[in-house]
Amino acid sequence: MKDIYGTWRLVRGTSTYDDGAAGPPPYGGEKAVGRVTLNADGRMTAVLCDSRPDLPPGAAREYTSYCGAYVFDGQTLTTRCDAASDPARVGTDQVRQVTFEDQLMVLRPPPRERDGKIEHRVLYWERISEV
Repeated sequence: MKDIYGTWRLVRGTSTYDDGAAGPPPYGGEKAVGRVTLNADGRMTAVLCDSRPDLPPGAAREYTSYCGAYVFDGQTLTTRCDAASDPARVGTDQVRQVTFEDQLMVLRPPPRERDGKIEHRVLYWERISEV
């Protein structure tokens, strides 16, 4: 099983729809900022945001944060959320499929509805420190 402990920096993200069309880049694309810390004691924290200084007219700044106890079975990361920027997440399991490509951890959250379409996101993380 691959070791996931440490602090990870978001390096890029992709978005596609069920029909194969590209979706908008997550969290502002090139200006996306994210950190995930996974401790050996089974606690994690994630923060992601769009750090563009100015947004297009009518656009909302995308921001997500949550934390909780996690388990990792080598393929699936499941966090029992006990605090979050979205109160609806508190008390839920946040599930991410995990793979590794070169030195990057690749997280795939469940598909979600966006603008009436089903969106699939993939987030690529680089380890920046050991725990």
